[in-house]
Amino acid sequence: MTSDQTPHTADHQEGMLVADEPTQRIPRTVIDNLDNTTGIPPKHTVGDSAQEPEVSVWTTAQTSPAAQRKDRYTPESTAHPAKMLPAVAAHAIAHYTEPGDLVLDPMCGIGTTLVEAVRAGRRAAGIEYEPHWVDVARANLALAHDTGVEYEGRVFHGDARQIASLLPPEYLGQAALVVTSPPYGPSTHGQVSVSRTVGIQKYHHLYGNTLDRGNLANIGHHRLLAGFTRILAGLVPFLRPGGHIAITIRPWREHAELIDLPSQILACGLHAGLIPVERCVALLARVAETDLVARGSFFQRDFIRKQREAGLPLHLISHEDVQIFRTPLSRSAGSGISTDRPESRRFLTGRARHAANPRGESGVSESWAA
Repeated sequence: MTSDQTPHTADHQEGMLVADEPTQRIPRTVIDNLDNTTGIPPKHTVGDSAQEPEVSVWTTAQTSPAAQRKDRYTPESTAHPAKMLPAVAAHAIAHYTEPGDLVLDPMCGIGTTLVEAVRAGRRAAGIEYEPHWVDVARANLALAHDTGVEYEGRVFHGDARQIASLLPPEYLGQAALVVTSPPYGPSTHGQVSVSRTVGIQKYHHLYGNTLDRGNLANIGHHRLLAGFTRILAGLVPFLRPGGHIAITIRPWREHAELIDLPSQILACGLHAGLIPVERCVALLARVAETDLVARGSFFQRDFIRKQREAGLPLHLISHEDVQIFRTPLSRSAGSGISTDRPESRRFLTGRARHAANPRGESGVSESWAA
């Protein structure tokens, strides 16, 4: 978004966005309570049986990001500062939906979720705040249709915190799956160019206009979490009973301190009234015969090198978390209150399991995880 453009979904009053006023901050205790201090992972009840939490590993980076996007995305897509890996979206869509289902993404960027959905025979709809990426997402859907894809994909322009006014009412209660990712703000890497005169230059690493306070990427970490919670709560009416929300997230470092965004997003989902059912690992590294081959960017590698030289033994990130939530299987009449939600609001990390996620006949995942 250029500097002369202003958010079209909210008015400014004395430096504060009206659209952001109803947002409630997540209590610090909710986030702090996610620390696994007890060492005892909770069980979740499926029918009459309790199952231990599990974590699945998705082998989603066995080809490079460029290879995954080749001939499926326009050249303009490259400029987005935080693109979702197509294989991650494709894996979630294949596992949690059936052909013809509706898939949503409230912050769709270049339309990765939507493209992978329509190419897999699903319907798709997304919301994008920045006008430029709305155009790119629509171009990527048009490219899919040019190759013979017949399923509908739609992109709506607006602030996902106002989702009820952006998506058409015919989508209410229809979506089988949401696949999305929160913005990473200043932690994005972008691309790099090198010249003898100016040295190394970073570009395509920012979300639009950094002065635009309507953009979740520009409003500070805790307000980002509050805004994302509001988006998650707004998605619930559009999901069918038992519908899933898959959120791809990864931690980042500020001054070498790890920011545990995955656990914070877990708190957002709980605060929005969603039921966490899995915590998966989507690989960002290729599985070799004896180890993982990381696919770190220039900036990631440069950061790791400098930290090691300073005596901090960091490693390249080789995966990102995928938090899986679902809506209740049923609700009490007129109240929207879950009738099957576990009483505990604490949801701790269990051990990783290198396994697929088998689906039961009901279509609801039978693999449960923290």
